[in-house]
Amino acid sequence: MIISRAISLLCTLILGCGVSFAQSAEDEMLVSGFFTINSDKTSLSPGDWMIEAARYFLNKPYVASTLEVNKEEQLVVNLRELDCTTLIENCLALTRTSFLPNPDYELFCRELKRVRYRDGVIDGYSSRLHYISDWTVDNMRKGILEDVTYALGGKKLPVQVSYMSTHPDSYPSLKDNPEQIAAIRKVEETINSRNVYYYIPKREIREKQSRIKNGDIICFTTSIKGLDVSHLGIAYWQKGELTFIHASSKAKKVIVNPESLFDFCMIQPSTTGIMVVRPNSDSY
Repeated sequence: MIISRAISLLCTLILGCGVSFAQSAEDEMLVSGFFTINSDKTSLSPGDWMIEAARYFLNKPYVASTLEVNKEEQLVVNLRELDCTTLIENCLALTRTSFLPNPDYELFCRELKRVRYRDGVIDGYSSRLHYISDWTVDNMRKGILEDVTYALGGKKLPVQVSYMSTHPDSYPSLKDNPEQIAAIRKVEETINSRNVYYYIPKREIREKQSRIKNGDIICFTTSIKGLDVSHLGIAYWQKGELTFIHASSKAKKVIVNPESLFDFCMIQPSTTGIMVVRPNSDSY
């Protein structure tokens, strides 16, 4: 760890809006630092802000399950250690906060809560948007995201999620908790009942990628039974090649992926393709 254990110790605080959350002193400094170093960038698009935020996190360590720190569900703020999902959520919250007057830490926490929870409301473990297909739909409904997969030539994606309810021992909040498992199963049934999901098969990415923009969120669809998406990244055009920024479990940190988006997908056996969602410019 870069900072001392005393500073990084998680503390339970109360936001002005009445939301309990867990954080460290460095998290607030990281948020403030982002707004300070980017204070003169007033004309960036949401997609460009996503890239600025993603690059801000380069080389931060990959750490899984950073949200599973409390028995009771509360907003966890951790910009020091990231997995593929929390990287995206933090970048999106920073992007949204950047468009607000006098952006600060409290506003960032408000936006992070809106992005992470169903209808932006914390109401137990099942209110967190665990499945990415559910996360995208809910954030589209809130006006935060736009699913552009179909417009890019995407094909219908049948979604049948069940992984969480069938693997409860993998989740501390579900293990030995039948009530929570039942709540998650209801969420899964709702997700599966929708007929709104599209994806671009991985072999078609190269021919359709020209309309993917910097800062688009790339959701890697998977053949793993019971899952919809197995990884996330942020689209990044570099020297005319489309790659992405992500929290890599292989590299153990946030990186610009060395392979192109197409090549990465082709060498992942369980990756079937991608969904592409975009920060909704109409909400800024």
